[in-house]
Amino acid sequence: MRFEIMRLDDVDGTPVDSTVVDAASVNRIVQQAAAIGQRLWIRPAETTAS
Repeated sequence: MRFEIMRLDDVDGTPVDSTVVDAASVNRIVQQAAAIGQRLWIRPAETTAS
């Protein structure tokens, strides 16, 4: 499963940038963000039908 992780602005909470990662990478990214007080929004990534 893949997730979209959006980094949020510290002042107003609007998305600053985003990336799509696999489930195995989510924990590492969350730990890094927590260490520096960064706000994230994580949601399942949209899948495209093939």
